[in-house]
Amino acid sequence: MIFPERLAIASKNAHKLRELGRICADWPVDWVTVETHEGPWPDVEEPHDAYRENALAKARVVAASLGIPAIADDSGIEVDALDNAPGPRSARFAGEGATDAENLAKLIGAIVAVEPARRTARYWCVAAIAWPDGTELAADGACEGTLVTVPRGSGGFGYDPVFVPEGMARTMAELADEEKDAISHRGRAFRALRELLADG
Repeated sequence: MIFPERLAIASKNAHKLRELGRICADWPVDWVTVETHEGPWPDVEEPHDAYRENALAKARVVAASLGIPAIADDSGIEVDALDNAPGPRSARFAGEGATDAENLAKLIGAIVAVEPARRTARYWCVAAIAWPDGTELAADGACEGTLVTVPRGSGGFGYDPVFVPEGMARTMAELADEEKDAISHRGRAFRALRELLADG
């Protein structure tokens, strides 16, 4: 496997595009995004209940539509006290079309009565790449931590204001971008995917 000359990012999420721009800055490719592509951009769905299947589904749709390889990821937060919910439904925890603020509020409400020592959780991510010819690769990454019930910090997005990475006192939203990228589930997953490409 080798790095493709052009590679699309199968996402319309501005936060995710910025984060992947940092994490994958050293990939030797010409990036194509919804912001730089001229012409229609396909809508991608997350129809499955598993990260890998969702990531691959999104990458396949964009690769087929644009005719070039595409990367995508699916990620979520798994809370032990909630039987690993919301998991792959993290972006829709408060319902279809829910905002980050609505999802965050629902999570806080679900754990506020849980004793702090039992608020263990992890972020999980599967990063995938698909080629128009059907070739596919995927890699995963996780970040263990605990949850707080009072949001802190203005960085990051999603559940970052209540997620405290293992061994740290600050929430993910209180970390500088480079600190977050070094330990985040998404950073780990895409660095692992890069290694698969480089080793191929």
